[in-house]
Amino acid sequence: MRTITSEIEDKVDELLECLDTDARHIQESLSYLNELRSLVIKRDDAALGKLLEGIRAESDRYGDHESQRQSIRRELARVIGCDFERMTLSALASYLPESRSERVVEMQTKLRELIKELKKEYSSTTLLLAECARLNSLLLRTVLDLGRTGAVYYNSSGTTKRQVDTAFMNLQF
Repeated sequence: MRTITSEIEDKVDELLECLDTDARHIQESLSYLNELRSLVIKRDDAALGKLLEGIRAESDRYGDHESQRQSIRRELARVIGCDFERMTLSALASYLPESRSERVVEMQTKLRELIKELKKEYSSTTLLLAECARLNSLLLRTVLDLGRTGAVYYNSSGTTKRQVDTAFMNLQF
């Protein structure tokens, strides 16, 4: 019995370390989103490219961490005798003594708050990028349709004339 309890405690400690890394990753993601919005507003393409490369690299490294967390979760489910799908932090806390359970619940609360903040920041970034796309589309439509206003002009003899001399671009070579 002591071996199983010791094994559970060791796995819980591993899981808490893993979740602490998750919390740091979420905080880094929040930082990335803030920096991304700032660079989009500043229109700093070079720095934006570097930031996106860094995010891609971090994402690749985080994949290994994700599989490690799932492995620990799977082992905890096996040791406790619970289905893998039902092995959540709430379920784990109910199996543990009070001192360990409190640590798990604290981590769960911390992660929930960080995820809530991440969702808010993600939504803000999405809205900014959607607005930028809308303005760019409007600007392009305005520039490319400059010579085609859709208005009909009449000359002094009463015949219609299309205004073609206001084109923004000259396509002649």
